[in-house]
Amino acid sequence: MTTLITGASSGIGEALSIASAKRGDNLFLCARNPERLHRVAEDCRKLGVRVEEKILDIRDEEGVKAWLDEAESILPIERVFANAGVSTGEETEENVRNTFSINVNGTMNIVLCAIGLARRRKRPEDEKACGMQILVTSSIAGYGPLASCPSYSATKSCLKTWALALRGALKKEGIKVSAIAPGFVRSRITDKNTCPMPFFMEADKAAMKILRAADKNVGLIAFPWPMRFASYFASILPWRLNEFITGLMPAKII
Repeated sequence: MTTLITGASSGIGEALSIASAKRGDNLFLCARNPERLHRVAEDCRKLGVRVEEKILDIRDEEGVKAWLDEAESILPIERVFANAGVSTGEETEENVRNTFSINVNGTMNIVLCAIGLARRRKRPEDEKACGMQILVTSSIAGYGPLASCPSYSATKSCLKTWALALRGALKKEGIKVSAIAPGFVRSRITDKNTCPMPFFMEADKAAMKILRAADKNVGLIAFPWPMRFASYFASILPWRLNEFITGLMPAKII
């Protein structure tokens, strides 16, 4: 399999890269930090797979399109992890705009380019596009508004809803789409986190859960289940009760 992963230099992206390489996947990896990305790429190459690395800001629409076109010309892309994203930290105007720009607009660039590639593969005699699976990294925080992290939860909610809607809309074209909604997973973000992190999970374990679910084409890959249940339950509560409960949560300062 040929897999493309954004945000591959740390956290879930790094773990997905290593886990995919162990399965024999050829990889196209991108991130913004050259040193960290090269280290991950070298670790994957040691496992005997082909790895192409690219320093890229996913907010660069033309850069994203050029990268995916280049990757497709080398090896047809079969699986795309639109994984790159940031947390907000202090809710300053600059940080809020940065969060939306990367998490929503940047992810949109990757997903729309991937859909375009899949559609261009369609042969005249076929009704469906040829083989593409797109997985969008959301978060358990995307189940509903969280006063502890307004911008982050809003962007992740957007990605979750968009991915699941695309899944239904693109199914008839043979394009598979899934939303990934993990809880607290070890990353550069959680390393700085000051709030409680129940059911904390190591990134390699999370990556294996994601890959197994991706192989089965699961639509919503959300874990761990206690946090998934709690987040879903909170999201269906009457708004005033939801607001009261989430207001009691400690701030997610990172």
